[in-house]
Amino acid sequence: MINRNNWKKVKLCEIAEIVMGQSPKSEFYNSEQNGLPFFQGCTDFGELYPKTRVWSTAFNKIAEREDVLMSVRAPVGDLNIAREKCVIGRGLCALRTKLDNDRFLYYLLKGNNKHITSFGSGAVYDAINRPSLENIILEVPDLPIQQKIASILSAYDDLIENNNRRIKILEEITQMIYDEWFVKFRFPGYSRVKMVDSELGKIPEGWEVKILSDIMDFQGGAQPPSNEFIDVYQDGYVRLIQIRDYESDSHITYVPDTNKLRKCNDMDIMIARYGASVARVCWGLEGAYNVALVKVLPKREGYIEFLRSHLKSNYFQKLLIGMSGRAAQAGFNKRDIQSVRLPFPKKDDLVNHYQDFVSPMRKLVLNCKYQIGRLQQCRDLLLPKLISGEIDVEDIDIDIGDVDDR
Repeated sequence: MINRNNWKKVKLCEIAEIVMGQSPKSEFYNSEQNGLPFFQGCTDFGELYPKTRVWSTAFNKIAEREDVLMSVRAPVGDLNIAREKCVIGRGLCALRTKLDNDRFLYYLLKGNNKHITSFGSGAVYDAINRPSLENIILEVPDLPIQQKIASILSAYDDLIENNNRRIKILEEITQMIYDEWFVKFRFPGYSRVKMVDSELGKIPEGWEVKILSDIMDFQGGAQPPSNEFIDVYQDGYVRLIQIRDYESDSHITYVPDTNKLRKCNDMDIMIARYGASVARVCWGLEGAYNVALVKVLPKREGYIEFLRSHLKSNYFQKLLIGMSGRAAQAGFNKRDIQSVRLPFPKKDDLVNHYQDFVSPMRKLVLNCKYQIGRLQQCRDLLLPKLISGEIDVEDIDIDIGDVDDR
């Protein structure tokens, strides 16, 4: 029997201040970290916190640290938490809690996602406006129960965040080694190698200028019809991998497994081909990838880790983004790849050595990603049961600590 005596129905506007986003003019955007982080919509969302790619020197609408960020345009209801003061665009709103427990508001909204998305409307795409947000009815328990629920769920999110930090450190190490060996040419034994002229400037003797298509190709994805999508796995189905899936598991989709699909494994290098995420390098998921992704096909097996790092390098990212343009459906094609030139050793010894050196770190990254997946599954099973009161925590002895001190 669920005890709901300590729960009451409230409107969202009673428990949160709502700040609707407004996008500054693009002339105020920059990538040099001038101003405040700017988040246009849920494409910037990560697992818990948004990922900063753009800054703005115009502050039209501000979210404060620990505000809940909600997507108000399709997909309506996606959530993150502001790690710091930031500017929000028209695809988001900021919800500033009036409750005594900051983090509980995030879990309350996350647990009522389907209820919130039902308020979305629009002739062209789903959206939700301020009046609809203000009048969303939610059930809220007393403060001690809020604190216990937030403490339980935060424990999972903290472990997930710790694994994400480990991944970040490991990725930075592998990229730093790549830069030392293949950009600054300070590879093992470099002091004994003479530098010679090339069309790209000075390169080590025994190296040559190649075009990227000499060492890799890529394969585009397939797009199954949306009427075949399901959100619960069934026999004969396979996960459809989309760009957003590399940031969050909140929209897992499955499609019928047919020979028309293009498949990837968890170590394959994937590149976002279109839109705001263009050029982003992704990996770590297995399934059938859609048309917004391409799979990198190394010409030799020993090239994969070199390519993973090269494609993530600042040089390549800026080059490919520049080629792709900034329109909503901008993208790149094989001609773009063929035009990229890079210095590359004539013999594969150094590239193979790099692969041997960083492969254990890549495996650690993959292990962290698997741990994150398991933690997400456990948290997502508990979340609706805790937020609905199906699991009664009133008499459970939990050390709540200070959940808000983050």
